[in-house]
Amino acid sequence: MLKLAVTDACIFIDLHELNLTAAFFNLNIEVHTSLDVYNELFIEQQQLLSAFISVNKLTVHNLKEEHLNEIRQTAYSASLSQTDKSVLYLSEMIEAMVISSDKALRRNAKERGIEYHGMLWIFDNLIEQSLISKFDASKNLQTLMFKNLVYQNNKQLLSEMSKRLKLWSR
Repeated sequence: MLKLAVTDACIFIDLHELNLTAAFFNLNIEVHTSLDVYNELFIEQQQLLSAFISVNKLTVHNLKEEHLNEIRQTAYSASLSQTDKSVLYLSEMIEAMVISSDKALRRNAKERGIEYHGMLWIFDNLIEQSLISKFDASKNLQTLMFKNLVYQNNKQLLSEMSKRLKLWSR
């Protein structure tokens, strides 16, 4: 049985920039997102994802008014955007893990007892499922570390990334 995952925009953006979107959709997971997330992406990112929607590799949920009312009535952290709330709501609704690099979203998933992962988990699984080589993972992780401020300003995350770079270079 495939594991369900709800993904936010930052993951799709990172995957797109690293040319790893196709590999990601070959992971042993069923990927979902909200229309809010999809609408945050640039047109070229949406066009790429539409190919995965058309072959049922990505499900985009258009939350109905009743769902939006439930989101408004739920005590979510003020640090979350409406889009972040849609990701958490959707993950609870379909009993899925959250895949995000967003610190506030991950913290809120943890507080709500929702399994959550980020780009390192994706890299680990891409290697484990032989979808990319350790060399390619290292190269892409280094690119991510240098291009993305989210990763540069997090000592704990940088430490985890450095561990993987050493592990993958063996």
